[in-house]
Parts: sequence; C-alpha cells; structure tokens
Amino acid sequence: MDELKYALLTELHNRMKADLLESYLEAHDIDVELIQESVGHTAFPVTVDGLGLVQVFVPKEKLKQATKYLEKFDEE
Repeated sequence: MDELKYALLTELHNRMKADLLESYLEAHDIDVELIQESVGHTAFPVTVDGLGLVQVFVPKEKLKQATKYLEKFDEE
C-alpha cells in the first residue's frame, strides 16, 4: 500500500474556523484538505462527542511549516 501523502495538522470543533485556517494556510502555499463527519454539515451543526469535528490535513512535507503557521493563526 502506498504511504499517505497528508498528515493531520489539527482538529477543530468549528467549521468556520477551519475554513479560515484553510484560507490562511493556502495563502502561504500550503495545500489543505478538510475532513468532517457528515452530521456537521447539516442546518443545525452538532459538535457533541466528536460529531461535527473538522480534521485539517496538510502535505506531510509541509507539516512543520504548517504547524508554525497554525501557532501564529491561534495567536490572532
């Protein structure tokens, strides 16, 4: 089996924050893939017991760089 090319950067309980982080990282030339359990996409977002949790993945070779940008993002 081929090795995975993306690594988990963080998990968020807020889709809006995940979308903002995605835009922030992509502005710094880091590709982002967001994965969210389907219940979280409903008209009534759920963030209980992991439902609605958004996982943020970045390319493995840019994980260290993305982690630094995540720290800056969290400070703002």
